[in-house]
Amino acid sequence: MEENKKFVPFVPAGTNMAEFTLKALLIGLILSVILGAANAYIGLKAGMTIAATYPAAVIGMALLRMMKGTILEENFTRSAGSVGESVAAGAIFTLPAFYIAGLWTADGASTNPNVEAIGAFSSMSSYISATLILIVGGGLGVFFVALLRRALVQDQSLPFPESVAAAEIHKAGQGGGGGTKYLFWAMLVGAVIKIAGELKLFATGFASFLKVAPATLTRSGGTLEGGFFAGGPTISSAYLGVGYIIGPQKASISFSGLLLAWGLMVPIFLAILGGGYVENLVVAFNANPVNAGKLIASDSMEAWRLGATTVWHEIVRIIAIGGMLVAAAFTLFNMRKSLGQGLVRVMGDLKNLGKEAEDVERTEKDMKAIFILGGILAGALCTFLISFFVFGTSFVVALVAATVMVILAFMFAAVSGYLVGIVGSSNNPVSGLTMTALVITALLLVMFGVRGDGSSSAISAGIAAVLGVAAIFCVSSAVAGKMFQDLRAGSLLGGTPWKMQTGDLIGAVISGLVMFGILIILNQGDIMQGIAEGYQGGFGSDALPAPQATLMSTLSQGIVGGTMTWILILVGMMLAISLIVMGVKAPMLIFIGMFLPFATIFAIMVGGLIKGILTMYLGRKKLNEAQEQKARNTSVLLASGLIAGEALMGLVIAVFAIGGTFFSTMLGISKPSYFVGLAVLAVLGFFLVRIPLKKATKVE
Repeated sequence: MEENKKFVPFVPAGTNMAEFTLKALLIGLILSVILGAANAYIGLKAGMTIAATYPAAVIGMALLRMMKGTILEENFTRSAGSVGESVAAGAIFTLPAFYIAGLWTADGASTNPNVEAIGAFSSMSSYISATLILIVGGGLGVFFVALLRRALVQDQSLPFPESVAAAEIHKAGQGGGGGTKYLFWAMLVGAVIKIAGELKLFATGFASFLKVAPATLTRSGGTLEGGFFAGGPTISSAYLGVGYIIGPQKASISFSGLLLAWGLMVPIFLAILGGGYVENLVVAFNANPVNAGKLIASDSMEAWRLGATTVWHEIVRIIAIGGMLVAAAFTLFNMRKSLGQGLVRVMGDLKNLGKEAEDVERTEKDMKAIFILGGILAGALCTFLISFFVFGTSFVVALVAATVMVILAFMFAAVSGYLVGIVGSSNNPVSGLTMTALVITALLLVMFGVRGDGSSSAISAGIAAVLGVAAIFCVSSAVAGKMFQDLRAGSLLGGTPWKMQTGDLIGAVISGLVMFGILIILNQGDIMQGIAEGYQGGFGSDALPAPQATLMSTLSQGIVGGTMTWILILVGMMLAISLIVMGVKAPMLIFIGMFLPFATIFAIMVGGLIKGILTMYLGRKKLNEAQEQKARNTSVLLASGLIAGEALMGLVIAVFAIGGTFFSTMLGISKPSYFVGLAVLAVLGFFLVRIPLKKATKVE
């Protein structure tokens, strides 16, 4: 077929070159853990992860170049080094939901005595359960990709834009143009800004409330009072980097969700609920021992700000969840033709699975079929055992859970691969796919009696089983999308598929072993920080919102436990339908803007604007294609470095917080200046525009 015509790789199939070596594997595994940890941090805070392919490629090239490594070793390291990002995505999108749902608690003292057997979040039993989930999900992703590679990676009609960019980075690195220094300098800057904010050298946020004069209704004589929440962007190089990567268009769409939430919904609901609602909140706030020493007056600006944030948290975010459900379904509906074509190609290619003749070229050899099928069966068995023995569901429910997981994971692995082939892994809607799978799984398990006798223990076990299946599925889909991207880049460079698949499998296992420990550090660190600073810390807090996990927790509890706030969910669905009817291109981004905290979306918007300024200046200059590509690559490396630097420093700060050391109290600064923080953002923005422009003009 013309669309599957053979292309010539950078390193020909007949070339005998070092590839799967110990040094390449070790560097890849270290990068997998580090970049996975960075993605876990930024994903829990901003609800988005960054593509680790580019930083893994650049760092791997820099290290292997000093060891006289080959380009195929660099390709192998990049593939193994970026798999941690996918494991982290699956982990942060789902595992904190066990904590938020009260299944795995902070200290083991569960608020529900019926779920104490499931354990505390930081207990060994929770670690074993979570690690099994991550390893099973990662392994299934690798095996499904090995099963589907011929159908998707070889399809020349799929552009795989990020794969081409990654391959070009490796090719450019052969001439010494890898851009390593930009990545490392940006990581240092991101770390310095993070620690400076923690030391309170500047204020990292600003929030206020603009109260308006009360209004009297003409007919009823009632009074409406309230106002608008006001604030500024969080001073965060990571959030800035996220907005810089996604660009001005996507950032502005998310910002429109912020305006819809805080400029329309919160003021309306707050005005309807009135001053009495705010007074009750103040009474509850002042009675909480956590807030001792921070008492607020019932009619102060702080009281109304508390009212606004509570309305957003308890009403507006639930509406956003309903909107996300419809937006996810709409996204899949829009892609129905492409997804259908991809699945047809995959099913048609399965007949070639057993063809492992000796004359197959090196660049076409996958894992052996018996190993692939055995791995998939082992994953299904592990899912059954986790559901039956760990979460305590019935035999039938565990069997249905394992069957549903394998079927959905296979289908959506193909979907994920096809989407990555079209839009790249950075735009792969893993959380949307997981949300869809979770709803399907929850409804099916309810049909098969997951609620049992209706007792609290049976419902808790059912919620845990749904979240467990969703977590395995999420990790599998994320790993599949990432691997399809790396295998296409490897095919352009001349890599050996089975070696890359084996490296990714090892990387997924190692990342799975350490990822839950990273989540424990971040969660416990935020809890301790909250105790010190007077807020309720842990997953779901403003400092660590874990938006996708909060969403998964709400959906699983609502469907299995029968506690869904359907009126607000339906309002969100109707809003999503109205946006779709109006022709809004990306309704999911709007609801993400409604769901994430005000200051987070504001900071992401600032990053998007900075990227827009860079794009504007690039458009004014008469640059050739190579110059524009160099500017884009440099901008991605800078943003990735800022995110990774802040994330890694955030982990260090969390470790110190667990030990009782808080950087926020070290210098004794009580009132840091927010304007200094804004100046830091301005300087950072200047260099994010200046450096890519300067780099582009150096290209001949």
